[in-house]
Amino acid sequence: MAANGRIVVPSQVRSCLGMEKGGGFVMTVDEGGTIHLEPLRNVIARVQDEVRGYIPDDVDLVDELSADRRQEAAHE
Repeated sequence: MAANGRIVVPSQVRSCLGMEKGGGFVMTVDEGGTIHLEPLRNVIARVQDEVRGYIPDDVDLVDELSADRRQEAAHE
């Protein structure tokens, strides 16, 4: 660790994670004090998959949002 608190992630690790310059990542620390580094796109994909589990297969959220917006616009 540098004196200013910055940590350098070695290029091999960045390559393994698919991290690009300026790319976002999430760093967490578990109960045992282990640091986990995960690309932001992976975290977003995982959360999207989790949320999909709460949406019935016959529901299209984009269609519902569009219908709501059209209905609101019609009342203006």
